[in-house]
Amino acid sequence: MKDINIEDFRVTSQVKIQDLPTTFDVGAEKKQIKEAMRDVSKDLAEIQNAMYAHGKYSVLFCIQGMDTAGKDSLIREVFKEFNVRGIVAHSFKKPTELELKHDYLWRHYIALPARGKFGIFNRTHYENVLVTRVHPNYLMYENMPGIDSVNDVDDAFWTRRFEEINNFEKHIADNGTIIFKFFLNISKDEQKSRLLRRLNRPDKQWKFSSDDLKERKLWDKYQDCYEDVLNRSSKPHAPWFNIPADDKSTARYIVAKILLDTLKNYSDIKEPELPAKEKGNIDSYKQELQNE
Repeated sequence: MKDINIEDFRVTSQVKIQDLPTTFDVGAEKKQIKEAMRDVSKDLAEIQNAMYAHGKYSVLFCIQGMDTAGKDSLIREVFKEFNVRGIVAHSFKKPTELELKHDYLWRHYIALPARGKFGIFNRTHYENVLVTRVHPNYLMYENMPGIDSVNDVDDAFWTRRFEEINNFEKHIADNGTIIFKFFLNISKDEQKSRLLRRLNRPDKQWKFSSDDLKERKLWDKYQDCYEDVLNRSSKPHAPWFNIPADDKSTARYIVAKILLDTLKNYSDIKEPELPAKEKGNIDSYKQELQNE
């Protein structure tokens, strides 16, 4: 089985999305990939336990991708060994009435993980430069000063919004949040196959919406926006990783390995020791319990 080199997936320079791979051969059968995945997930859970006790870092796990990219199942498999107390997941849908009374980043700020925890953003603050860019009429619900119609939304508006997002991530990174951003990159043909599978399986039909087909017609626009996101917001403190996602098992394994190999470099994440006074009395505490 091939080693996973993080740098093969990290976005470090300007990219053309059409040149980014949607497949990756790890040199193993599905059974081997699943076994390796299970081992990596257990190792991640051990790091999370140490991180929870250490209490100085948090992890923000951001995942984006086109419909059917496999976001939900990837989250399930990567984090299945985690203690639930150390993980909080958020799926950002259409903003609520309350959320629209605040700036667009407010709902993401209040969902950030506390120190010691993993926070999952399933669809993220980048929806604000993806969906709203493909559908600029959605911005009218935000009721922003100076934006009275879609004609007021120009290139300067998007430049400013990217700057705000980059500043948001720099701020939380400087304060102890380790940021991972994963783009699940599937081909248009693979999306078609997955949509057909949903329609052909009665137990999966509930996942389908006619809106999926409407959004699919906008595939090229979304690809252009994703390309812009990767190029404008992949930073050393908050990198994007292009994850070839036509094969779900492979995508899950790559993501898990990137998480594990990165977090293992944080040598200061370890369980705190007992205070010297308590440590010196361990034997007496054991004796007290045994004598009950």
